[in-house]
Amino acid sequence: MGQPLYLSLLATTVFLATFLATCPVSTVGWPVDSSFYDAIKRVVYGSDNVDDSAAAATESSPPPPISLPLSSQDINRPVEVEGWPRSPIPRLGQVSGVAINTVGQPVIFHRGSRVWDENSFNETFHYQHIEEGPILTNAIVTLSPKTGEVLSSWGAGFFYMPHGITIDRQGNVWVTDVAMHQVFKFSPGAPRASLTFGKRFENGKGYRTLCQPTSVAIASTGEIFIADGYCNSRVLKFTSRGELLRVFPHANEFLSLQVPHSLALLEQHDLICIADREDMRVVCRGAELSTESKEQAPLTIQQPDLGRVYAITNHGDLIYAVNGPTSPLIPVRGFTINPMTENIVDHWTLSKNGAINVPHDIAISKDGSSLYVASIHPNRIVKYTMASVTPLKSE
Repeated sequence: MGQPLYLSLLATTVFLATFLATCPVSTVGWPVDSSFYDAIKRVVYGSDNVDDSAAAATESSPPPPISLPLSSQDINRPVEVEGWPRSPIPRLGQVSGVAINTVGQPVIFHRGSRVWDENSFNETFHYQHIEEGPILTNAIVTLSPKTGEVLSSWGAGFFYMPHGITIDRQGNVWVTDVAMHQVFKFSPGAPRASLTFGKRFENGKGYRTLCQPTSVAIASTGEIFIADGYCNSRVLKFTSRGELLRVFPHANEFLSLQVPHSLALLEQHDLICIADREDMRVVCRGAELSTESKEQAPLTIQQPDLGRVYAITNHGDLIYAVNGPTSPLIPVRGFTINPMTENIVDHWTLSKNGAINVPHDIAISKDGSSLYVASIHPNRIVKYTMASVTPLKSE
């Protein structure tokens, strides 16, 4: 093929990919065959930062998953548990976070009547509805893993815009509030936070201030990783007492982040993995949990069908991820990722009836038998069990 024709085809493909990635979802409906989609797959989609409200407005009926060759080694695929929870959860708002406590119960973090929309923050990320006061509903709810029944709840009158929740090995509850620009640690059963990061309703780029922090990961050594977040595009690492150790990426590091939206810690490989949402990828870099840690190049999982990665969790060496609305050609669904080979090994459906438009968080039980996905559109929590399947062959 001559160079001019090659360049012409390349320019056409880039134009079509860019157009489809940015066109409104309402234009879906064109017949697109597999060869066309294969061409589009070769292009990395560009995008602008969006908040949760913008994502919720881009729901669509996605095309079927890509069919790829299979390999012989079985893995576990999440399969929806229909009819769970058995009864509606009272006063449930946007479910922005989910975690598993020390006895295997799912704990959700939701927004009650509060909704993140285009009027929630101004151009400098300051929350615009402080005068409305905190959410009066109990925002943290523990559910029965068997029935989904509410077992306990707390947190009324404290939070303004919940986002992420993490529960560590000691049962401490870590939550992020994007309106207050703060991260809180609550000891088991404690009514007040025992540790706070950030300044109340004050955002900034310094090391004492945060800006819409999204997620927390806690190492077995007690070290704290905070994704900070929508505005600062960084991950901060602290000691268990809250003393700053590191900032990722550092000045000389060949790695940039746009919206670090979710964290997962693979301690066995000394890796902190980041759902870099607007860059449409998962990045794993050295967590530096030991003084003997060796510097390693970041691992990157970025494939054209991955889309905006909203949340990740891990069990063993595998990462489970969910994406959110991205483009008409990229379905909203789940992924199983092998970060060590930088490949997606499986795709899975979030809901048989397509009832999850914007999944926002994900958590897996310690034994790996149950997985939960939190959704902000519609407001719900979905449970999955694991079924053995043959994974997709690494490309």
